[in-house]
Amino acid sequence: MTDLEFMNRAENLLQAVEASCDRINDQALADIDNQRVGAMVTLIFSNKSQIVLNMQKPLHEIWLAAKAGGYHYKFDNEQWLDTKGQGEFFSHLSRCASEQAGCPLVLNS
Repeated sequence: MTDLEFMNRAENLLQAVEASCDRINDQALADIDNQRVGAMVTLIFSNKSQIVLNMQKPLHEIWLAAKAGGYHYKFDNEQWLDTKGQGEFFSHLSRCASEQAGCPLVLNS
């Protein structure tokens, strides 16, 4: 994958996360403040816990940092997968967000 392809795919992923947070807030499932600074999105929950997502352009990875730990994802021509076999990005993000929000949440593309 070229740098441009990575940037386009990673940007689409971050925009999908932001749209998912907006949808969750509109449906009053949880209160998630999503803040974007460049290539980083921070999700802040009502209990003040955070999930941080950011692009790692040199590695062509997306990094996720949550209370559960830190994870790296690479695009495999279909989806973003954890580099250590922990699964698909949105599935894992949904689990982490649900834990931190204290209620079931689904974030998706």
